Amino acid sequence: MSAAAGRNALLDELRALMAAHSPPLHALVVPSDDAHQSEYVAERDKRLQFISGFTGIARSAGLALITMKEALLWTDGRYFLQAEKQLSDHWELMCMGEDPPVEVWIADNLSDEAVIGINPWCISVDTAQRYEHAFSKKHQTLFQLSSDLVDEVWKDRPLANTQPVVHPVEFAGCSVTGKLKELRKKLLHEKARGIIIAALDEVAWLYNIRGNDVHYSPVVHSYSIVTLHSAFFYVDNRKVSVEVQSYMSENGIDIRDYNMVQSDVSLLASGQLKGSAVNGSSHEGNGMNDNSKILIDNSCCLALYSKLDEDQVLILQSPVALSKAVKNPVELDGLRKAHIRDGVAVVQYLAWLDNQMQENYGASGYFSGAKGSQKKEHVEVKLTEVSVSDKLEGFRAAKEYFKGPSFPMISAVGPNAAILHYSPEASSCAELDTDKIYLFDTGAQYLDGTTDITRTVHFGKPSEHEKSCYTAVLKGHIALDTAVFPNGTTGHALDILARTPLWKSGLDYRHGTSHGVGSYLTVHEGPHQISFRPSARNVPLQASMTVTDEPGYYEDGSFGIRLENVLIVQDANTKFNFGDKGYLAFEHITWAPYQTKLIDATLLAPAEIEWVNTYHSDCRRILQPYLNEQEKEWLRKATEPITVSC
Repeated sequence: MSAAAGRNALLDELRALMAAHSPPLHALVVPSDDAHQSEYVAERDKRLQFISGFTGIARSAGLALITMKEALLWTDGRYFLQAEKQLSDHWELMCMGEDPPVEVWIADNLSDEAVIGINPWCISVDTAQRYEHAFSKKHQTLFQLSSDLVDEVWKDRPLANTQPVVHPVEFAGCSVTGKLKELRKKLLHEKARGIIIAALDEVAWLYNIRGNDVHYSPVVHSYSIVTLHSAFFYVDNRKVSVEVQSYMSENGIDIRDYNMVQSDVSLLASGQLKGSAVNGSSHEGNGMNDNSKILIDNSCCLALYSKLDEDQVLILQSPVALSKAVKNPVELDGLRKAHIRDGVAVVQYLAWLDNQMQENYGASGYFSGAKGSQKKEHVEVKLTEVSVSDKLEGFRAAKEYFKGPSFPMISAVGPNAAILHYSPEASSCAELDTDKIYLFDTGAQYLDGTTDITRTVHFGKPSEHEKSCYTAVLKGHIALDTAVFPNGTTGHALDILARTPLWKSGLDYRHGTSHGVGSYLTVHEGPHQISFRPSARNVPLQASMTVTDEPGYYEDGSFGIRLENVLIVQDANTKFNFGDKGYLAFEHITWAPYQTKLIDATLLAPAEIEWVNTYHSDCRRILQPYLNEQEKEWLRKATEPITVSC
């Protein structure tokens, strides 16, 4: 049986379960989320992929709606092309931003009083409330299932694994005691008696633990409840080592089994949750107003929210998220050092790849713009999107503190580079081509920092159109990098800077311009972002936050271009200080050259040329000490100053 036929059979099984359910379900929502609304999820939580065959992996990659007659999949602009390729004829692609949202489709297309099933662990409070509001006009019901129906038809669902480890203060920069003290101050300020933390990276950051439960993010499947007097860590007891047990005990944190969190939320709601004595008290009601609230983030799952009375809940952005986003000096120092090691690996990779393309394919190479390449009839060593990406991981693996990739490498040739989150597979990936653009978007996890970098290169003769598009992307990249802006500015206001050079030619891109980056945590970190999306208005940028700078341009079926550095927000030394606001600027910490062969210098302003030349000079100075002689020579050529001929 083919994979498509197998999935069609699964749809039949699901529909049988939906019909037999009490009450019968008219539709089933299958999100890409896990019980923590994580960006990347464990293999056993990839229900959307299992049922549909669609492999988009980011948290917002999509969701499925299965009715008795239809199977629809919603995804965003990053994944349109990928979904079109992967979905069978039994599925219909719904494009976010173009087609009605799922809740609108349900309200418009399903009958009055229809029952829509959902796993309450895999839907956030915010999303559930939006659905219920849309369903109310036709008295449709969002029904919380006691078990996930997809799990019931997933016979070989992968098992959970791994165990948490302590993240030393030498990397974390702040003790658990200090973090809990600051969190409790914020709870008092909000008149809250406790907080429920469901986001995996927030639990990991707060308790200074890391793990390997999820690919690419060093987190552990866990929850936390923190009150003014106690702290709880909910994790599979089989994962807890003697070291972790002792560490938690020393810091006044009670370890509870992962499955106890729901019942403990009920105890918290009734004021009966008790833990180890902290601050001289073990009684949760001591010194607290009975009317004080329990704080949750609106991304918390519906299953936990449902255990609280509505008047008990204070829904706010998690204070842990913002504390985590504003890096301490130790974290910033670690991030800078991690990016230097990462830059060395990227330069080693580019120098190796340049040599391989010339030797195996007769390419003119990274530096020469001569038309082609003497293509060899018989290639001795075939280079594919996967084989070359494995080589980059090898260069990184040799670096100090390397722990693995921070997301699936995007290694894309020609048309594949136009697929925003393309992830090559060994069985179907493309071979490198001397006449096509090659884009790689990669990152790594190091004990002292997380990295994310994108470069776009050509080993033959790029067209004038490709060069002008690359240069427009570079101009937007520089414009954001050099921005100076007042305190209180959000990423929504800055997004236009990276797009304006593209807009002047009628070009654009469908993704946001920037996300935060964790400190040996998730590579895509909030709550801030630089984007056209309304949510980018919610959180102003602050000094010591990290952001990426990654404008791009993509032509379907032809090529894609993206350039990405990681930046640190810092105080700006401005001549004046209008309004006594204080001003901010950026420090770039990513180090790898831009391909000057792809730059049309006539399109750059003098200040932009100076920026490129200064950046390249810094790359050479910072990275050379870690390279061998051949790599140094390659970097020297890659960073030669660009000029404009008269």
